[in-house]
Amino acid sequence: MITNLSRRRVALAGLSLATGASLHPAAKAQAQKVIRFSWWGGSGRHAATLKALNLFESRNPGVKVKAEYMGFNGYLERLTTQIAGRNEPDVMQVNWAWVAMFSKRGNGFFDLNRARDLLRVDQFQENDLQTGFVQGKLNGLPASFSARVLIWNQTTFNRAGLQVPSSWDDIFASGGRFQTQLGKDFFPIDGELYDMILLSQAYVEQLYGTPFLSPTEPKVAMSREAAELWVETYRNLVAGRVAVPLPLRASLGGAEKPTEQQQDWVKGRWAGNYAWDSTIPLRLSTLEPEQKIQLGAFPMRKNPLASGIFGRPTLMYTAGRNTKEPELACRLIDFLLTDPEAARILGRTRGIPSPKSSQEALLRSVKVPELEWSAYQQIKAFRDQNRVAIPSMLFEHARMQRFMREVFETVAYGKSETKTAAERLVRDGESLLRRIR
Repeated sequence: MITNLSRRRVALAGLSLATGASLHPAAKAQAQKVIRFSWWGGSGRHAATLKALNLFESRNPGVKVKAEYMGFNGYLERLTTQIAGRNEPDVMQVNWAWVAMFSKRGNGFFDLNRARDLLRVDQFQENDLQTGFVQGKLNGLPASFSARVLIWNQTTFNRAGLQVPSSWDDIFASGGRFQTQLGKDFFPIDGELYDMILLSQAYVEQLYGTPFLSPTEPKVAMSREAAELWVETYRNLVAGRVAVPLPLRASLGGAEKPTEQQQDWVKGRWAGNYAWDSTIPLRLSTLEPEQKIQLGAFPMRKNPLASGIFGRPTLMYTAGRNTKEPELACRLIDFLLTDPEAARILGRTRGIPSPKSSQEALLRSVKVPELEWSAYQQIKAFRDQNRVAIPSMLFEHARMQRFMREVFETVAYGKSETKTAAERLVRDGESLLRRIR
């Protein structure tokens, strides 16, 4: 517990009462405490967060929160430099996977376990709380949870004479039907390379019971046989004209260009997406009015050994290891995550909140759009059944991401056979883990 900080708080309060009347206004201004808070986002998230910080300051006279915010591009690079220089902000918004990069043994951030008397951790479900632990130290708390779902353009499937897919067989069979009924420019599903890597992994995980990396220890969990099926499943999605081929995406403005920015998606020629539920508003934002999107059932093999659903915290709040104001940092984290009034201000700018108090306050003040709410409920149902295993943080480590993408790119461009790519994933994946864990 943070008894030393509690004593310090009492002492500071006593000092303030004893000396406050004699302080000159200029001296009071100099005594103002300043803490830094960094985050990334768009204009909506920025505006809401700044408004919430004003509320925090009004409740904490003499405290100033210095806001350090930007878009996503360049944020990790700046944070890496700050942490390396021991000049990181007091409170940071981070991607969940970055915790493994900055805190391999749990010492990269302030251990929030030391501040449990300042944090309403009882507002979190245990499976949410556990996502912030590294080797017994509470490195961060999650703002919300997101998982992959399938969304389908019902309008386009109707044109093809098909119901939206509800099984793996439906998905694999839809490519040929699109080609014959609608033409060569039509595909049942679009996604960046990583989207298709994850969708293919889900198919394999249901059969073999394990993802690529073990979620409990730093090792490759897939056998070579499973890895071959992983690569082959990706090949089948592309060869069967189910998924938009990577070279085609690359020719249309960039392989990593988001789906909502693709004109073929806007006009309904690309009719599905394997997306984070938190990105549904973006996917809908550019569609022509006549295109109708619906949530798909998550496809399941017969008697699956695992659900294959990929989910994790959308982002975390952490406190800097070198913060000189750990108490204030923890109070700000608690405010942003659990305060009902803050929740109403922040809205859904960071997803549907995980803490109960904030979620209830949000749902009382706004109506979540039907498609987003359906996706949230689908994920919640699987989580309530303990069927969404938290993946290894190392799976989304930047170097692991580059490695997996590079291997699957060789497959996408016909430069690697299935067996060769699978051997690389297992052998070189294990070697990379030894270097980054």
